[in-house]
This record gives sequence, C-alpha cells and structure tokens, in this order.
Amino acid sequence: MDDRKRTILKAIIRNYLETGEPVGSRTISKYTDLNLSSATIRNEMSDLEEMGYILQPHTSAGRIPSDKGYRFYVDEMLAEKEKQVEEKLDMLLEKEEKMDQLLKQAAKVLATNTNYATMISAPKCIGNKLKFIQLSKVDADQILAVIVVEGNVIKNNILTVEEELNDETLLKLNILLNTHLNGLSLDEINLATITALKQQAGVHSGIVSEVIDAVAEAIRADEDLEIYTSGTNNIFKYPELADNQKASELINTFEEKKMLTELVQETLADESNTGIQVYIGEEAPIKTMKDCSIVTATYELGEGMRGTIGIIGPTRMDYDKVVDALKTLTNQLDTVYKKK
Repeated sequence: MDDRKRTILKAIIRNYLETGEPVGSRTISKYTDLNLSSATIRNEMSDLEEMGYILQPHTSAGRIPSDKGYRFYVDEMLAEKEKQVEEKLDMLLEKEEKMDQLLKQAAKVLATNTNYATMISAPKCIGNKLKFIQLSKVDADQILAVIVVEGNVIKNNILTVEEELNDETLLKLNILLNTHLNGLSLDEINLATITALKQQAGVHSGIVSEVIDAVAEAIRADEDLEIYTSGTNNIFKYPELADNQKASELINTFEEKKMLTELVQETLADESNTGIQVYIGEEAPIKTMKDCSIVTATYELGEGMRGTIGIIGPTRMDYDKVVDALKTLTNQLDTVYKKK
C-alpha cells in the first residue's frame, strides 16, 4: 500500500469513528491535505475496496472500514505510538546523561577556579508531576516500567507478571496509562482515576496497580538525591582546616554526603530561597563545618527543577570571587539547559 492509499484509509477510518456514517470522496478531500480531486480519491477508494480494506454498504453510498481495514489502522497506530514513546525516552535519557556529565564537570571546574571544596546537587523538582510511562518486556515474567517525572527525572522499576505479555498488550497498556496519568501530580491520581484505569485494563489491572505504586514512589523519591563533589583535598591548603581531626571530619562529610543532602533539601524546601546564601563559622548548618564558610546558590532549570551549588572553604575565603563564580555558573547552567 502506498502513502496516498494509507492516508486515505486512515482518513476514512477516523471520520467513520467520529460520525458513524459512510464516508464519501468529497469528505476525504476536505479531511486531508492531499489536494486531490474527488475523482482521484474515488479511484483510490475503489482500489482500497478491491484490496479488502473498506466496504460500500449501499450502491452510491460512501465507504466504511472492513475488519481488515481496522486491523491495519490499529497496527499502524500502535507502531506509531511505540516509535513516539521510544524516541521521547531516548531523548530524555540522553539529556539526563548529558546533565549528569555537565554537573560533574562543573563541580570540578569550580573547585579548580576557587581552590575550595565544591558540591552541586542534581536538579530536583518540587511538586512533581508525571510526564510519561514506558512499559517494555524484560523476559517472560518481568517487565520494565520506566517512569519519567517533571524535571526529566527517570526511575526504572522491574515488575513481575504472572503471564507473558505480548508487544501489542504492552503498547495498549502504555497508551492507557499515558492517556490517563500524564501531567498529573500524586494528589491528582485519585481513587476514581485508578478505578477507571483498572476497569479498562481488565485482566491486567494488577499491573496497573503496580505501575501506580511505582509512580508514587518516583514522585516522592527524595532519599536518592545525587550530589557531585570536587576539590576535597583543597581543604589541606589552609592551615586552620588542615588539623588531622578537622580535615578527617570534613572529608567524611563529603564522602558520606548525608549531611550535604540535608543541607540541599533544607535549601530547596524554601522556594523563596533563590539567591546567594552565606554561612560563616558557627552559622554553618553542618556541625563538621563550624570552622568553615559555606556559600550556596540555587539554580533553576525550568519545569520547577531546582538544585544547589555550594562552595566550602575557610572563613577567610575570597567572598567576592566565590559569589561571582556562583553567579556565573548558575547563568551558564541555565543557558546550557535551554539549548538542550
């Protein structure tokens, strides 16, 4: 079947699904952008009828799809949906990988330029909403649920299934889940939505339940906040921090990252906190850094995504240089992200 026939067949099916009435050549000429005459369309429709894709219920009436036509339409639609989802997922995975590399490099450059220790948190979205879901088969009794939430945060979950699912079933589940859940926050995924999804999923309602649980976990996830650090050894350049015990405590703080995570979460929790924050000595929210100064900045990348950049050094640090470096980096991150 050539592209012209394919376009006409799809137009007949879509129009018939909308109206329930046989479709004539004049309707198709208005419905498509093929710029074909009614006579040419009638010839193509005659060919499609001979091929078994459409039927003419009455003489001089329009055409309606046959079972063969419906099968062609469904197969084409599912293939298109699969391609769209795969392309979107590939793009997001590539974008996430580039952002990961970018932040690691930024932390390293910042440490080199300032001669202090640095940290950068991966962007986190406040009030996450679901962007889309991709289900794919791993083996006969397992499927992979890839969940993408606002901020292009990607979570992977392996789900166990009682029976092997074929490609068509998985595609239908993908379409069902994405149609009903895309753009919703956790609060908006209510009992009525879940019930409707389960009813439409039929025998696969159990899978829908597991996917919704995975979505909730992905949206809530805070504990796996990624923090990139660099320049820890710069601490030894400053005598007041080079004491064995002090240096050891600081290095442990950077390696374990638990307290750094708490600092980032505290900073991001205050949505009004978008400027430069300076903590000097005892003001430091991290006990092991009471002999240090911490200068942080919040960067924003759109879609509610925010992250924290921090520079840690002695209280006698060059504050002008540090603040300028933070402002420059936040602007660069914004520029780079908008280009992606």
